[in-house]
Amino acid sequence: MECTVSWTGPNISAGTTSAPGSAMRFLATTGSGHTLVMDGAPDAAKPDNGGANLAPRPMETVLAGTGGCTAYDVVLILKRGRHDVRGCTVRLSAERAETDPKVFTRIQMHFVVSGRGIPASAVERAIAMSHDKYCSATIMLGKTADITTSFELIEA
Repeated sequence: MECTVSWTGPNISAGTTSAPGSAMRFLATTGSGHTLVMDGAPDAAKPDNGGANLAPRPMETVLAGTGGCTAYDVVLILKRGRHDVRGCTVRLSAERAETDPKVFTRIQMHFVVSGRGIPASAVERAIAMSHDKYCSATIMLGKTADITTSFELIEA
């Protein structure tokens, strides 16, 4: 897996150099050829060190990637179990350490799974399998964060 992350430089906005933008915007290009923009929070005291809040923060993308990784697992495990899964959403809430490095210390994942005739035990098992065996991001972040999960099942 590869990724290149480049600082776009100061005063770059939406791919142009004419409009003011973020002093802390970065462009990630993944090995699969996709791009992702990241930006920092504005810093009123030192604008040259802050972002413009025009894109997710890098740590937000880590959290989003973790949600995508585990949701992918849950859907795939349910589909492989021949369950009629029709939707899966995971809401993540995280806390970070107050001092550097500001690692995640707590992550709560709440899954909302919809489908027809899916037993709650199958959803619980899929989440546990993702959490304990398959989701690299969750397992990696579990080294610093207490990760808890919950779910609701909607008949659809």
